[in-house]
Amino acid sequence: MIAERLSRLREFLSEKKADAVVVNKEVNLHYFSGFRGDDSLLLVSPDDALLVTDSRYTEQAAQQAPLFEIVEQKDGLFARAAECVKARGWKKLAFEGNAMLYDTFVRFGEQLDHNATLDVSVHLDRLREVKEAEEIARIRKACEIADAAFLDVVKFIRPGVSEREVAVRLETTMRSLGSERPAFTTIVASGERGSLPHGIATEKLIVSGEFVTMDFGAMYEGYHSDMTRTVCVGHASDAQRKLYGTVLDAQEFGVSLVKPGASGKDVDGLVRQRLADAGYGEYFGHGLGHSLGLEIHEEPRLSKKSDCEHLLPGMLVTVEPGVYLPGKGGIRIEDTVLVTENDGVPLTKSGKELMEL
Repeated sequence: MIAERLSRLREFLSEKKADAVVVNKEVNLHYFSGFRGDDSLLLVSPDDALLVTDSRYTEQAAQQAPLFEIVEQKDGLFARAAECVKARGWKKLAFEGNAMLYDTFVRFGEQLDHNATLDVSVHLDRLREVKEAEEIARIRKACEIADAAFLDVVKFIRPGVSEREVAVRLETTMRSLGSERPAFTTIVASGERGSLPHGIATEKLIVSGEFVTMDFGAMYEGYHSDMTRTVCVGHASDAQRKLYGTVLDAQEFGVSLVKPGASGKDVDGLVRQRLADAGYGEYFGHGLGHSLGLEIHEEPRLSKKSDCEHLLPGMLVTVEPGVYLPGKGGIRIEDTVLVTENDGVPLTKSGKELMEL
């Protein structure tokens, strides 16, 4: 697996006509080497694969990254990297323009031999868009953990329980089932706070008759899941049922559009139009979805600005339309969806019909 990833990285490097690439974004370092420490970097050329780290990680790195030569640094990570560059005579270096801090870029450039330059800015995240079978299995497991946490928390939610208590319940259950940590800060927004798309859980107490939106996910062996469910505490009014049905219709329509060849802009636009036709277009402001994996937000995106022209088998995207009514509340429903050879298959399996608790 790592060998194949390195091969793709080297092919990419050849296209950029660079002698070597500096990989310092932590998730990309993990992806291309298998090493899961921090404060380290990779130097990869057509013939070399170096992992520069310090004494805290040399033993771990040797175990987790057997295809790499482990180089120990004692006087500075980039100073040691510069020595490696000089020793191998590399002149034209590619670097992660979306990950290397400007100050680091300047200092590293000053430490390099005068014949070597940080010459080519690259975005290596694109090489992670199509997931391998093992990655999909880990994301699937993360989704299963989140699903199980949802089935548990709906038995816990009742009037008088706080949003924060709901978040703690979700996160504790996920940890007990194998999650390393929450995939992101858990969102629990009830009542009027449901109009906040990123309404982080507060001490607000849940009241009968309110919607409660929960957006959460697990991390399993480095890989994330993401799902949102909205439930009603007590009996839903006719207006609430109608609004929920509108969002559910848009969400299921969106899932049906996820398939090989579909563009990120088109999927987003069609769902956005569906909500507009129902009278709620102005109340859905964010993008329809994003990919996930080693990060919670990855490419490709489903949005107005998406540059994904064709979804491919092995990609994953979330489908998460919402309606947010300021001062009144809101609803969002979200699945993590795998693009297969024929269509899109949700990996989050929890039911989406309106639940009245």
